[in-house]
Amino acid sequence: MHLSFLTPEYPHPHSTPSGGLGTSIKNLAEQLVKRKIRISVFIYGQEKDEVFEEDGISFYFIRQLKYDFFGWYRYRKYLEFYINKVILEDQIYALEATDWTGITAFMRLKCPLVIRMHGSDSYFCRLEGRPQKKKNFWFEKLALKNADHLLSVSDFTANKTRDIFGLKQEIRVIPNSVDVEAFKSAGEAPTPDTILYFGSVIRKKGVLELAHIFNLVNQQNPNARLIMAGRDVIDIQSKKSTRSLFEEILTEEAKKQVLWTGSLPYEEIKSRISRAGVIVLPSFAEALPMTWLEAMAMEKALVTSNIGWAKEVMIDGETGYTVDPKDHATYSKKVLELLKNKELADQMGKAARKRVVAKFSTEVVVVENIRFYESVVRP
Repeated sequence: MHLSFLTPEYPHPHSTPSGGLGTSIKNLAEQLVKRKIRISVFIYGQEKDEVFEEDGISFYFIRQLKYDFFGWYRYRKYLEFYINKVILEDQIYALEATDWTGITAFMRLKCPLVIRMHGSDSYFCRLEGRPQKKKNFWFEKLALKNADHLLSVSDFTANKTRDIFGLKQEIRVIPNSVDVEAFKSAGEAPTPDTILYFGSVIRKKGVLELAHIFNLVNQQNPNARLIMAGRDVIDIQSKKSTRSLFEEILTEEAKKQVLWTGSLPYEEIKSRISRAGVIVLPSFAEALPMTWLEAMAMEKALVTSNIGWAKEVMIDGETGYTVDPKDHATYSKKVLELLKNKELADQMGKAARKRVVAKFSTEVVVVENIRFYESVVRP
């Protein structure tokens, strides 16, 4: 069986910056290759064209083209022509695309098209309560309705997307996964009073709420230190740096206890997770977040948001705590509790890893994906 992925991002040195979406595709692709399934990955919107094979995966980096008019349509048709040529030459059985901005709208592919819902632009706009470009809604709706099969990484995302677009097709839910061997406890003792946030520094991830939360933590525990690991993003509302907005909220005392690392390599992120006492991920908008799975796999107690998808990942009071990020007092109380009670944090961390191994490990999830593709694709 030969399967392919169409994605705007993939964690590779030759690629433009990548996030959780690219990581989830990479995890799945690598595990499928180990099971003797041929994999091709088409990565569009890149700086230059490149074709090569690495670790058993065929990569097609496709540069972003600029047009004087109707670029949104002409680039899609260019991708269609490019991909169909490879589909026919290499006998690709199926192509999986993401729902983001409906990249497959107007495409007619020479193999079955599967769209996996990682969270469309429409989905995130609804969760964040912000306006959306009408054309993006149109593209995404057209792409989803024209797909041969639909997948989603969470029940919440499936149901929300179905409601947004009025979809009638069946949506199969197969969650994101994490390599539990790559992400596991290093056995080192966490640095006392250390709190870690990792991910993009952006409003939808709840970081502005986190500033208020840390002010309260700092009042109760002046030694607590917050590490912010991730890329600063221009805020969609104010057009300012999100970091600058975060720092405007902090008290002078709290500001002294915040360390900004910027984007870090994967190995450094893992080291930061390992040394943290508590992981804080107060996001308002996710589909099924890789950051949560990675931290849980490393036996870390989390304090996360309690929105939508959270119940599918976390068990409140067992793998950590799920709290409304806008409830600053309760959120800070839970963080302080885990900083103070190392035994409880360790207990929750072990429960978190146990849950990930059973439900979200790549070893488990890859089997679900293979069964799905075997059911919809003819060799």
